[in-house]
Amino acid sequence: MAALFLGMNANAARMDMVDVSNNNGYMSTAEYVSMRNEFGVKAVTVKISEGGTYKDPYAASNIANVQAAGLYINGYHFARYATKAQAIAEADFAGQTAKAAGLPVGAVLATDVEAEEQNNQSKATNDRNNAAFMKEIQKFGYRADIYTSGSWANNKMTVKGGTGWIAAYPYVVSGKNWYSTNHAWQWSSTAKFRISYGGFDVSQLNSDYYTAGQKSTVKPTNKAAVKANNRKANKHIYRPSASAKWVKESKTYTLKTAVKLHAGASTSSSVITILPAGTTVKTDQAIIQGGYRWVRQPRFNGYGYLATGPANNTLEYVKSGATHTYYTVKYGDSWWTIAQRNGLSMTTLASQNGKSIYTTIYPSQRLVVR
Repeated sequence: MAALFLGMNANAARMDMVDVSNNNGYMSTAEYVSMRNEFGVKAVTVKISEGGTYKDPYAASNIANVQAAGLYINGYHFARYATKAQAIAEADFAGQTAKAAGLPVGAVLATDVEAEEQNNQSKATNDRNNAAFMKEIQKFGYRADIYTSGSWANNKMTVKGGTGWIAAYPYVVSGKNWYSTNHAWQWSSTAKFRISYGGFDVSQLNSDYYTAGQKSTVKPTNKAAVKANNRKANKHIYRPSASAKWVKESKTYTLKTAVKLHAGASTSSSVITILPAGTTVKTDQAIIQGGYRWVRQPRFNGYGYLATGPANNTLEYVKSGATHTYYTVKYGDSWWTIAQRNGLSMTTLASQNGKSIYTTIYPSQRLVVR
C-alpha cells in the first residue's frame, strides 16, 4: 500500500461500498470488519446470480458475514437477458435465489447490465428489458437499480439522474465526483484491503439508497487509518507521463459502440461527429493524456480524435481490426486455467482483453487468446 500513497488530497474518492462475488472467494467477518474500521466501508453489495441458472456459491456466506460485521448489505444480478420475457424470468430467478441466500427485504437488488447480450440490443430494447426486470424484482420486496459502465449509461440504456450505479475508472482519482447525480460511482476495480487478498471493486455513494435510506450507523474505530487508506487507494498504479508524446500507430479499429469524434485529444474539445457502432477507424498516431488513451484519425480536412478507453491502454470502446482467436468461458474457468491452457500468463491474457486479473469473468463470455 505504501507505493500507492497519494498524499494530502482532500477530494479523494471514498471507499463507501465494496462489491464482491465468487471471484473474491470466501470472505470472513474479520475481513469485512477491517474494511469498516480501517477503510470506512459502509455497505457491501454481493453477487447473487447470473442469467437464469447460475447461483453465486458465496452469496449466503457473504451476506451473513457482512451483516455480522455491521455493514449494510445489498445484492446484484449479472444480466444475460435480451428480451422482456427473459428479463422477467431472470428477475424471478434472482429474487428467489436472493431470498434463499438470506438477502433481507428492503435491500437493493441491482441488475448488472454490461454483457454481450445487451450490447447487441437497441437502447429502447434495453430500456424496456431493464424496466421489466426492476418491476419484477420489487415483487420480492427488494429495491431496484441499474449498474452499468459510464460508456453505456445513456448510450446503450437510459440511466436517469437520481438512479443508477455507474462504473468509470479515471486515470487519477482526485478532485472530481464523476457521477454525483447517480446513487453510486464505482471508481476502481483494483482496490486493496489490508487483510484481504486481491483487488476489489469500490464505489463512492452519492445518496443513501444503498444504505437502506437511513443514516449510517457504521462508525469506523480508526478514523486516522480510514483517511490515510482512502488516500492510498485513490492513487492508480498508472502514473501520468511528465511529458506525453504522440507515437506512431497505424491500426484499424472497429467501434463496439457509438463514440464521439473530437476536434482535439481532450474530452472538452468540440465534437465533430458521433461515429456509430460498427464504424471502421484507421489511425496514424496515439497518445496517453488527460486520463485517456487517444488515437488520431486522418480525415480529408485534417484530423479527428477519439478515446479508446482509460489511460491504462485498455480498449474500452474499440476493438482491433486484426483477426483473433477467441475462447468461450465455461463454468469453473479462471484467469489461471484459461491462461495455462493457451500458453499465456494471466496478466497477458487479461490485458489483451482490456481487463485485469481481478476482473470477474463469466460463463459464455468470449476472451481473446490469440
